Amino acid sequence: MKLAGKGSLKNNIAFLTPMHPFRRRCENLEYPDIPAFSRLVGRAPRRPKLRPNLFVNPNIRKVMFAASCLLLVVVLMSSAAAHAEDDYSGPANAPHSVRPSVDQPAEVPEGKAPESAIDDDFDFPEEQAQLAVVRISDPLAPLNRAVFKFNDKLYFWVLKPAAQGYNVVFREDVRTCIANFFSNLLTPVRLVNCILQGKFKAAATETARFFVNSTMGVLGFGDAGKVVFNLEISNEDLGQTLGVYGLGNGFFIVWPIFGPSTLRDSVGFGGDLFVNPLSYIEPFGASAAVGGYRRFNDLSLRLGEYEAIKEAAIEPYAAVRDGYVQFRNALVDK
Repeated sequence: MKLAGKGSLKNNIAFLTPMHPFRRRCENLEYPDIPAFSRLVGRAPRRPKLRPNLFVNPNIRKVMFAASCLLLVVVLMSSAAAHAEDDYSGPANAPHSVRPSVDQPAEVPEGKAPESAIDDDFDFPEEQAQLAVVRISDPLAPLNRAVFKFNDKLYFWVLKPAAQGYNVVFREDVRTCIANFFSNLLTPVRLVNCILQGKFKAAATETARFFVNSTMGVLGFGDAGKVVFNLEISNEDLGQTLGVYGLGNGFFIVWPIFGPSTLRDSVGFGGDLFVNPLSYIEPFGASAAVGGYRRFNDLSLRLGEYEAIKEAAIEPYAAVRDGYVQFRNALVDK
């Protein structure tokens, strides 16, 4: 018996006798045995079309993760802009009536000379630059203060004791070599941002440092570029690059574990991940572990700095905020 070579599956089954076992099998099943039936009718089976799973590709996962972070930042920015009062860096609990205004100067009590007269009599540019008020919008102050307290407890209860034990096991020169290795590995981040900022001399220096430290410095564990050839490192990132192009700080943010930042620096941090070699380590947990160890090793070399800032400040949160913004502005203007 010869079956029709054209037509649908039902038409081909119709050529079989009603009592044929293969026909009964095809009619009882929702999805017939297509390979066996194709051999019967003389057709080659068609391979089923599989839809590619986008979440399997690690590169697409990274892009989606970065896009989610940017979306979160945009949502925070829009919600904060709707509730922001002004660009004020004073205490959060200060009444609005006593806050200084840019358009309207503060009232001067009787018998006291205005600040402008004092500045004219005593002109100290260096002292005035050091005491300059750093202004940045802080609409998320309640949330930032809560995260700041969390980071403070995390530092004193977990990170500092662990770093002290880590310092006992590994000497300072060993920890310095580890920091040099990661610094040499992150050369692409600094190199790309030097080029984007038009600092081609610094970009050439970074390129020379990478080759010298990778060879003479034994894979970057030694900083031969600085010791032998006096090649200084350029600490450039995308946050500074955006600042060079005129983008402001935005508002202040305190991230859990990562610490103080701004809207501009948070976006820059996400952008730097695309040229950061550590972000391409698979799986994602291993990449996060290596990045966390790098920051922990750097923390072990800077124990005591946070304690000094906290002891010298009347209000630690405001001191850390203003100090961070002033430090980042200095890097942008450098």
